Amino acid sequence: MHDGGAAALAGVEPGNILLRVDGKEIVPPEHPVFPMGKKSTVDFIANDGTEKSVAVDVARPKGKKLHFVEPTLVQSKKLGDRVGYLKVAMFPGMLGVDVSNAMSSAVAELGNVERLIVDLRGNTGGGAGSLRLMSLLTPNRVPVGYAADRHWAKRDLAKLRESFPRLGRIPSSTRFLWLLALRYLPAFIKKSPIVLQSEGLGPKPYDGHIALLVDRHTASAAEMVTIFAKENELATIVGEKTAGRLLSATSVKVGHGFRLALPTGAYYTWRGSALEGSPIEPDVISEFDWRDRRHGNDGQFDAALKTLTAELQQ
Repeated sequence: MHDGGAAALAGVEPGNILLRVDGKEIVPPEHPVFPMGKKSTVDFIANDGTEKSVAVDVARPKGKKLHFVEPTLVQSKKLGDRVGYLKVAMFPGMLGVDVSNAMSSAVAELGNVERLIVDLRGNTGGGAGSLRLMSLLTPNRVPVGYAADRHWAKRDLAKLRESFPRLGRIPSSTRFLWLLALRYLPAFIKKSPIVLQSEGLGPKPYDGHIALLVDRHTASAAEMVTIFAKENELATIVGEKTAGRLLSATSVKVGHGFRLALPTGAYYTWRGSALEGSPIEPDVISEFDWRDRRHGNDGQFDAALKTLTAELQQ
């Protein structure tokens, strides 16, 4: 659950036990459904043991794109003098200038922390703003991967990838997006894949001492960050298997406020991994336990912190 999201705004908290949605009892493994464009009545048992009822408002999308209630995107805090914490809820926007700037500012505000926990639990992905987070994990310019549509399905991408144009910088302001569009216009016309490459932002005090928190809801661009960190040994991955859902998608209306998302391409890491349908295994397994959350505890966070503090004590 993210601060500023629809559930949080309605008063739902981590560890609450869901009972009913619009009067319909929800029994696992059934998932609740929240139609867009209306308020849904949610009944749940709060962490104090009382039963409560709130209205969760899921807005109807205004355009053709998939819609979400945007939570607080970036949060950070210091855990003592030597460990920092950075939480990123999602990467909205095609290039994600705003979220990129927010992540850079958050890391700068943490100061000279020697260890860093990056929390991507519940991060459903987004756009190229994820490149900034990858760049904050390594000082170097490192190829990340590329996406290809059906026009490239029968071609040897491993041999062609060196010829693909590279995106290795997120602009600091939306004012410069037209320059970026002009630069990559030939690639768009040819429908050429574009290789993402980390920005080379230089060394950070926490380099090599990062724990990356993920769960079953970590998906899409957040999985791109996770596999990049794992393949390049930039962080210890802590938590649960990720969603295994990387493909870009378009959507069509199917009635009653719902949309059907359809995949439009495939994503490959620079080392050749295609992760669609293959969740990423964490290095340190820590399953979500709702009973801990009801008492204000977070076992997954504790596992990440233990991983880093063990390093500090060595």
